[in-house]
Amino acid sequence: MAAVSLPAWAALAPMAVFALTALVLFVYDAVEPESHNSALLAGISLVGSLLALGITGWYLVAGTGQPRRNGAIELFGGNLVVDGMSLFFTALIASVVTLVVLASYDYLQGHDYQAEFYSLAMLAATGMAMMSTANSLATAFVSLELASLPSYALVAYLKHNRGSVEAGLKYFLVGALSSAIFAYGISLVYAATGSLQFDAVAGAIADTSLVGVLGLGVVMVIGGFAFKTASVPFHFWAPEAYEGAVAPISGFLSSASKAAGFVLAFRVFLTAFPIDVIGAVDWVVAFQVLAVATMTVGNFAALKQEKVKRMLAYSSVGHAGYVLIALAALTDGANHSFVLGSGMAHLLVYAFMNTGAFLFIALAEHWEVGRTFEDFNGLATEAPFACAAMSVFLFSLAGLPLGGGFFSKFYLLMASINGGVAILAAALIVNSAVSLYYYSRVVKAMWIEEPNGDLEIESYPTGLYAAIAIAAVMTVLLLPAFGPVAETANMAAEMLV
Repeated sequence: MAAVSLPAWAALAPMAVFALTALVLFVYDAVEPESHNSALLAGISLVGSLLALGITGWYLVAGTGQPRRNGAIELFGGNLVVDGMSLFFTALIASVVTLVVLASYDYLQGHDYQAEFYSLAMLAATGMAMMSTANSLATAFVSLELASLPSYALVAYLKHNRGSVEAGLKYFLVGALSSAIFAYGISLVYAATGSLQFDAVAGAIADTSLVGVLGLGVVMVIGGFAFKTASVPFHFWAPEAYEGAVAPISGFLSSASKAAGFVLAFRVFLTAFPIDVIGAVDWVVAFQVLAVATMTVGNFAALKQEKVKRMLAYSSVGHAGYVLIALAALTDGANHSFVLGSGMAHLLVYAFMNTGAFLFIALAEHWEVGRTFEDFNGLATEAPFACAAMSVFLFSLAGLPLGGGFFSKFYLLMASINGGVAILAAALIVNSAVSLYYYSRVVKAMWIEEPNGDLEIESYPTGLYAAIAIAAVMTVLLLPAFGPVAETANMAAEMLV
């Protein structure tokens, strides 16, 4: 029986599924604007995200866009490209969206505008998936905005909550500034090279006489990515946005959005500004400074927090610094596919453990437990399973061998050593030790401390519990299964480098 040959545009099916799901939700909301059928809205969104995940997984297994199947698939004149890296990150994004949708079914009970919530989440996921396939600075900017604009609205979803609206406004203002910086950087790169497509930019760099203009453009492009990944000094929006947003969206932004920002950065800097061509600015050194500053600022700021959700927000900043090692350790003597693949693998593990941690916060908010560390005192007596899952998430985030975070951090450490950048390895070790302290505060409060008052939980929401359980199982399974994940990431990275 002959194998079915799909047209090239079918490679964009996962992205199209996200967009069509958003459209279906819009149509349903237009027909039934007063509907509060939470099960139907969540069901439509869940089917869409699972379908996108299933198609992406099928493509990965089948070798779509990979060397064994004729290599990367270029579409629209090479402005979009589907390869192993784009599929790897689309699977990551679809996994996070699935968890967020599943948890939101219970979390949003009684809230208005649920159709808008789910449709905006699907539109943001469409933009993030498009970011993973972008192959020109023009499509990079469009996809970045498609992911960002719905995210601003999602942060401000609680329209009558002052903290949510204020967080959304701050996120929008900082986002507008960073978009302007990014757009101006793109214009300078275009002025210097006359090209927007990544390969064409790389080819024109060697012949340009506007080295200073090009260097300034590269620096401004770095600034744009620093915002999207919540890296220093564009990280100030993250604690405000994550704390003000509903907790499932905090997990969505800190995991899927961060991963989308990084995959776009990987493509831009390794394809458009290759290390062996560009002489305008040493972006590897720039990322080394960013990596050390970001992980240090994030972890030491988290150390001083008294609210658990805000602590996780600063922890997310710290993890952005860890992933920056994937760019900062790309020195001349390094194994580039291993270094880049290590960052990709960490982002996948981080997606499950970090999203799971924020979904536990969503569960605590559903129970109206409180926001501070002390409010979590004795919570394990009422919810032992959820607290056990949270302990797994936190210890895996710290790098202990309870989840995939242990190996992903170890690979990042080896990537730093492989690149010969000792300061990155030292910063990773020191900051991981610091993070263990503040993560342990939550575990200590849940399991050891006595409750401050009459702590009694009456409901155990199925959707939230299911999402937390899936995230916990995946976090644990990624410990023994990290080898295949790292191999897949390295193969995808090898095509890029």
